[in-house]
Amino acid sequence: MIKEFKEFISRGNVLDLAVGVIIGSAFTSIVKALVNYLINPLIGLCVGGIDFSDWSFKVFDATFKIGSFINSVINFLIIAFVVFLIVKFVNKLMPKKEEEEEVIPDNTELYLKEIRDALVNKSDSSTFNNEEPNK
Repeated sequence: MIKEFKEFISRGNVLDLAVGVIIGSAFTSIVKALVNYLINPLIGLCVGGIDFSDWSFKVFDATFKIGSFINSVINFLIIAFVVFLIVKFVNKLMPKKEEEEEVIPDNTELYLKEIRDALVNKSDSSTFNNEEPNK
């Protein structure tokens, strides 16, 4: 079992995923700081300093903090847009790798090519031998 676990961990995909998660969590804190300390204050200036976090309503003993949910949705949309812009910017900086994929023909295509070649060879041999087709 330890050998199988070692093989599983040693795969490139698992290591790439682990690196991606670690970098993603570090990147999340940077984006949250950008949103909380730069973008949200700018939005607050534009909309007159509206703060949704205090909005709530009660049903019996339960308190529903709808304002906190609205703030979370707004923060998510802002973070998603900022990440989109960063990815778009990085994609422009990095050149795309254009790889030519070799097209592997399937069996049907191979058989059709063989039939075509056989028909071409048959018609070429009859033309060169001056044979007249059967009437």
